[in-house]
Amino acid sequence: MKINRVLNNNSIVIKDKGVEKILIGSGIAFQKGKNDIVDPNKIEKIFVLEKENEKFKELLSTLPEEHIMLSEEVISYAENTLGIQLSNHIHISLTDHLSFAIERMEKGIIMKNKLLNEIRLLYKQEFEIGLWAIDLVQKRIGIHFPIDEAAYLAIHIHTAKMKSSSGHEKIAEKAQIVQNMITIISSELNMEIDKGSISYQRLVTHLDFLISRKGSQQLDGEMFEMIKRKYDKAFHCAEKAASFVELEHNINFSESDLAYVALHLQRLINENS
Repeated sequence: MKINRVLNNNSIVIKDKGVEKILIGSGIAFQKGKNDIVDPNKIEKIFVLEKENEKFKELLSTLPEEHIMLSEEVISYAENTLGIQLSNHIHISLTDHLSFAIERMEKGIIMKNKLLNEIRLLYKQEFEIGLWAIDLVQKRIGIHFPIDEAAYLAIHIHTAKMKSSSGHEKIAEKAQIVQNMITIISSELNMEIDKGSISYQRLVTHLDFLISRKGSQQLDGEMFEMIKRKYDKAFHCAEKAASFVELEHNINFSESDLAYVALHLQRLINENS
């Protein structure tokens, strides 16, 4: 294989049977130029230059090499941890995001993630990868990201995992709905909810379950009436939160759904008192 174009020290473009491909590897283009032979031992990743990857080629030509290699290391770690191959788009979205985030931090611009707690609970594995990534950045280039950045990275990773072009928006929207419901619940119950408690984590997980339409759980009539009567305050609060979701997002909860949410809320009430 011969080099067709050098993008940076760690990435080149070749032509293989008339098809353009990007080759990535540490030092793969060091002291090399067009028509030089590629060292196959230095090839770490190969991308076919389809339409989407034109953007990736542009990023490789313009972004700092250190940022690109950091991003690729995070992507490799994520794929090994999750045991799957992420969507190719992650090489564009995560690289672009991470480089911009590093630039922001260098200028002292810190962005808070208002969905931090929800993302941490809903996408635990991806969030752990995000934590690993911000630790890697600190070790390699001395940039200390706040924990909020781990949540931003988690969304990118989960989107690539789902292989959905609109996944990023859907994930953020779902986390926002959960957060809004928690705000309504906290206000209705007139209590500060401990977001570190097991009961809160279970509530958030269950709300995500319902919002994702993964199937309603059914209670018999007698059990439903008992919960509604015995935990009337919690049930009324569940109704308030569900009314918001129905009005704003056209998502309907069944009576059984409300009863299960009420059970979670009752735990929070008991713990608070």
